[in-house]
Amino acid sequence: MITFGNYSVEGNSLCLQGRKLSDMAREYGTPLYVYDEDYIRDNARRFKNSFERGKNIVTYAGKAFLTLEICRIMAQEGLSLDVVSSGELYTAWKAGFPMERVLFHGNNKTREEIELGVELGIGRFVADNFRELRLIDEISRSRGKVTSVILRITPGIDAHTHDYIKTGMIDSKFGFSIVDKEYIKAAKYAQELENVDLKGIHCHIGSQIFDLDPFYDAGGVMLGLYKEIMDETGAQLEELDMGGGFGCYYIDGDNPLEIEEYVETILKSASENAARLGIKEPRLIIEPGRSMVNNSCVTLYSVGAIKEIPGVKKYVAVDGGMADNIRPALYQAQYDAVLVDRVEDDRVETVAIAGKSCESGDILINEIKMPLIEEDEILAVLYTGAYGYSMASNYNLIRKPAVIFVSKNDVKVAVRRQTYEDMLKEQL
Repeated sequence: MITFGNYSVEGNSLCLQGRKLSDMAREYGTPLYVYDEDYIRDNARRFKNSFERGKNIVTYAGKAFLTLEICRIMAQEGLSLDVVSSGELYTAWKAGFPMERVLFHGNNKTREEIELGVELGIGRFVADNFRELRLIDEISRSRGKVTSVILRITPGIDAHTHDYIKTGMIDSKFGFSIVDKEYIKAAKYAQELENVDLKGIHCHIGSQIFDLDPFYDAGGVMLGLYKEIMDETGAQLEELDMGGGFGCYYIDGDNPLEIEEYVETILKSASENAARLGIKEPRLIIEPGRSMVNNSCVTLYSVGAIKEIPGVKKYVAVDGGMADNIRPALYQAQYDAVLVDRVEDDRVETVAIAGKSCESGDILINEIKMPLIEEDEILAVLYTGAYGYSMASNYNLIRKPAVIFVSKNDVKVAVRRQTYEDMLKEQL
C-alpha cells in the first residue's frame, strides 16, 4: 500500500495531492509516470539539512531519473548534480543547471564527453582510469584551463546487495583498484599533470543498501586511503565522495532506514576515522539518486487482455511493460501494484501482471494478490521513480510514456508522450 509522500486513498481511489490518479490517466493517457514533486523537494531538503553543515555537498545522482524539470528542481533546492554521459550533461546545461555544481562520472568517458565537460566548466571529473586522466589534462591544456578531478577507487566493501549493483568490490569495472596500490600510481600520475587539480577520492559501494555498517566501514577504508595518498604523493586532498546506495522501499520486507540515519553514519565515520588517523576531516560528498526519487512515483497502465490458464496462472496484460520498466526483466526487481479506483476489495485473486512486449520475460509482477481485475481498469505499479523513465526504450517501437509532476499547486507535463514521428525522426 502507498505509504510515502502525498499519496492517499480517498473513497477507495488512489489520489495524489487530492487528485484522483484515474483522472490523470484519462487526461494524459497510459502508460504514464506520475511524480510527487513536493516529496522530491522534501527529500532534497532532508539530505541538505542533515548533511551539508556548512561545508559538505549533496549531489543528486541523475542516472536514476534525469529530465529538464528534475534538473530545475535540484538547482532550485541547491543540490549539485552527478552526470554519467554527455547526454546527461547537455540536459543539465539546457536546464540552466550551474555547471560548477556538476560532477561527471563514468568508467569510459569519450574524448567528446571530456571536451564538453571542460568547455562547459563543470565542477569536477570523477576519474576512473589513466586514459581519462591523460585526456582531461590534454584537453584542459588545449583550452588554457585547469580541471578539478576526484579519483574513483574500488575499496573492496561487500554491501550485501544484488550482484549486478555491487560496485565497491575489488572485481569491478569501475575505478582504480586497491590491488598493487593502483590508486597510489593514479594519484602520482595526476600530480604530474599540470592541467589537473587532484581534489580527492571517491567510492560507491553499491545500491539498495539497508545496513549502516557498510557505510561506516567504507568511511574508515577510504579515509585510510586518503591519508596514504597524501603521505606517499604529497597531494593536498580536500574531498571525500562516499557515493550513494541508500536503500528505499519497493515491497513488504524492504526495511530502508531514514535519510538522517544514513547521513549520520557517514558523518560519524568521517569524524571518528579522521580523528583516529590524525588528519583534518575532508569535505564530504554524497550522491543520493534512487532514494531521492523512487518513492515519489507510480506508473499508470490500462488493463487489456486477461488470460487464464486453468490450474496454472492468470495473466493480466497492461499497455506497457519492459519498454517503460525493464528492471523486472533485467534483474528480477519486484514491485507492488493497486487498482487505482478499487484499492481495497474483498474479492481477490492471484495474478501475474504482464507487459505487451513480444518477450516471454516481459512480466512486471510475477505473482500478486489483486482485486478481481476487469478490462480497461487503471492499474498503478508503485514506487517506479528510479530507473523506469531513465531505462525506457522503443523496443518493439513502442512509444515512450509521458511524465507528469504533481504538486500541491498544479500538475505539469515534464515530458510529453512520444509520437510516432518522434520515433522515426533520426531515420532516413
